[in-house]
Amino acid sequence: MTAKRTPSEVLAASRRKDSREKRAKVLAIVDQMAARGETVTFAAVAKTAGVSNWLVYAEGVREHIEAARKKQEGQPRRTAGAGLSPSTASLQTDLELSRQQVTALRAERDQLKAALRRQLGQQLDQVGTAELVARVDELTRQNDALVGEKDRLRQERAELEETLREAEEDLAAARSSLRRMIRAENAGPAPA
Repeated sequence: MTAKRTPSEVLAASRRKDSREKRAKVLAIVDQMAARGETVTFAAVAKTAGVSNWLVYAEGVREHIEAARKKQEGQPRRTAGAGLSPSTASLQTDLELSRQQVTALRAERDQLKAALRRQLGQQLDQVGTAELVARVDELTRQNDALVGEKDRLRQERAELEETLREAEEDLAAARSSLRRMIRAENAGPAPA
């Protein structure tokens, strides 16, 4: 019977297996690239194999890639007859296409700049408008408060005027009554 493995041992074994498979895949990719005459670089190997850059620089893999690169350095490059060097006409066509693309990109950039300027201007206008709306709202609230205060003061004045009128009427009545009393007093007692 075999001893039962712990989860950490199972995980470690799985990682070792995955690492061996990835390393074998990278080594196979290096051999395939060298056989096809492709330039072997660390980045190209990592991209083609679908692994991290760290793995291609790891011990055991790095040496294999460096050996393939040294082997390629000794080999002559393919010539123009092999179809790898572009012709003058091809280069001129590429140059003209690049110029047209640059012109189109510059025009697009200018359009985008103008649109951005307009949009920023509108945003600035809206910020100014928002502040004005807030100020108008504040002034409207203050005006409403003042109108309410004015109405309250008018009501209070009307009440005070009514009180004053009543007091004046009472005073006039008191004066009139006082005059009658003084006349009655001055006239003496009424004959019997």
